[in-house]
Amino acid sequence: MSETFTTAAARLTGHAALLLGWRPDEFWSATPQELAGILAALSPGDGAHAPSRGTLEKLMETFPDG
Repeated sequence: MSETFTTAAARLTGHAALLLGWRPDEFWSATPQELAGILAALSPGDGAHAPSRGTLEKLMETFPDG
């Protein structure tokens, strides 16, 4: 039997809370692509590389949290 949306959402919300420290509103505000990217980066051996300092600075300038 396939997993229902409600069951899958509850499971993913729990993972986001445990792994990322996200509250439910943060989970529901994220796009599926954002969540997939973060979880992929946490997966061992997937070949993901940390962004360079320059890339981080450019992102911080483009998307300030201030």
